[in-house]
Amino acid sequence: MPADNSFHEYVKELFASVGPVQIKRMFGGAGGYADGVMFLLLGNDTIHIKVDDALKVELREEGSGPFEWTPQNGPRAGETIDLGYWRLPDSALDDPDEAALWGRKALKIAKAKAAAKPQKKARTVAKTAPKVAKEAPANKKTKR
Repeated sequence: MPADNSFHEYVKELFASVGPVQIKRMFGGAGGYADGVMFLLLGNDTIHIKVDDALKVELREEGSGPFEWTPQNGPRAGETIDLGYWRLPDSALDDPDEAALWGRKALKIAKAKAAAKPQKKARTVAKTAPKVAKEAPANKKTKR
């Protein structure tokens, strides 16, 4: 059993009053989902919540900071990128009621951002049968 399972269970319990939370592994960490949207980012046993500008102000007042990522390669190598998640305040780590307050705010923001994104077009299935390559007639001699 991976070592982070106990941390994932802790996160699910901490945010239980927000609703059922699913944890899905991604890259070096995991995402926390409720109602089909990701509102938590988990990494190195740290909980980060989805934010907008107003929630950033509240979290800054609590001494929190952003989750930042610096790609090692690619077109943005060396650039520090704010992924829109900030650390859950320490006071909420042992208080499920406080964690739920922050979690509900983050979930509301995540839902609003998901609703604002353009919907992906569904793939259409070809209405005609696939074309079959014609085979050369058997026993037909070619001229040289």
